[in-house]
Amino acid sequence: MIRVLGGYQTDFARSGAGLFEMLHEASLGALEAAAVPAGDVQVAHVGNLAGELFAGQAHLGGMIAAIDPAWAMLPASRHEAACASGSMAVLAAMADLEAGRYDVALVVGVELMRNVGAKEAAQHLGCAAWAGREAQAADFPWPALFAEIADEVDARYGLDHRHLARIAEINHGNALRNPLAQARSWTFPEGCFGADDMLNPVVAGRLRKYDCGRITDGAAAVVLASDRYGRPGPVISGWGHRTAPMLVKDKLAVRKPYLFPHLRRAALDTYARAGIRGPEDVDVIETHDCFTITEYVALDHLGLTPPGESWRAVESGMIDFDGPLPVNPSGGLIGLGHPVGATGVRMLHDAARQVSGAAGDCQVPDARTALTLNIGGSCTTVAMFAVTAG
Repeated sequence: MIRVLGGYQTDFARSGAGLFEMLHEASLGALEAAAVPAGDVQVAHVGNLAGELFAGQAHLGGMIAAIDPAWAMLPASRHEAACASGSMAVLAAMADLEAGRYDVALVVGVELMRNVGAKEAAQHLGCAAWAGREAQAADFPWPALFAEIADEVDARYGLDHRHLARIAEINHGNALRNPLAQARSWTFPEGCFGADDMLNPVVAGRLRKYDCGRITDGAAAVVLASDRYGRPGPVISGWGHRTAPMLVKDKLAVRKPYLFPHLRRAALDTYARAGIRGPEDVDVIETHDCFTITEYVALDHLGLTPPGESWRAVESGMIDFDGPLPVNPSGGLIGLGHPVGATGVRMLHDAARQVSGAAGDCQVPDARTALTLNIGGSCTTVAMFAVTAG
């Protein structure tokens, strides 16, 4: 079994730190939380999307070797899969541990994005779409692409913006409890989540201001270990990883009961590996919500409702913080923040905290099994983890 011995997240409301400074803080913070000496770490994996574009910096594994003298010869590598980069780093570390190559691994995800203007940042992030083949005329590529997905949801099943607004309201409300959330001190005027063009202006298509995640700087890290290391901790009991064709139009051309069959397949893979039936055996979910439509699509694919009926989970209160199956008690990407390469690692860290009863004001009572869903690009790469109490 692979265990999460401890983890750390930087303050996602903060900006101004460089890539190395964030890697340094998160890595050493995770070691302290896990009570693991630096010399016990045998391998490191880094998740990052666009260090070259935002900071002119690649080869982030080499930065890990500069953090502590014990890591001067540590094997380290970087992984990229758009917003799922952190989860790819986790999967690589798990494979190392399961193969018996090493007993203890550090996984850290990081992204620096607030050092440039919003339009430049949006163009840099557009590299995770197919350059020259989609969103070419859009100043902000990702709202445009996810607006296409929202249109397809409406065409197939119907879509009421009130349900997207409620997802935004829930996640921003949850973020107010989280001392590390980017939006923890924000205020929200009455009606700001709805269809008021002044309070909540349209960004692209059906997506409005509060439907969209913000640009975030930050890092998150976890220390993973095999049972050979002999330490207790939450267990990564299941996982799923699937990749679909890059272009939005190619993914949407598939006519199945589920909008994204590969996402549904990843969920079923995770449940099978974890030995659970589905969401009925899960206590809390941290899911990707770079846009409200992303979480909306996730709800039915994870099995909370039949295909195309995610609205039921929203209207019923199922996903509220005090509902039967809370979703994104951390605030999610919309409320907590979305430093792209860090998100998958942060999700795993929060899942481990939940099942350990260590999530503070974000704690879901009696949580024993948590699920994460991390998505890269326009739902091109999907990665999931099930985490259970150790």
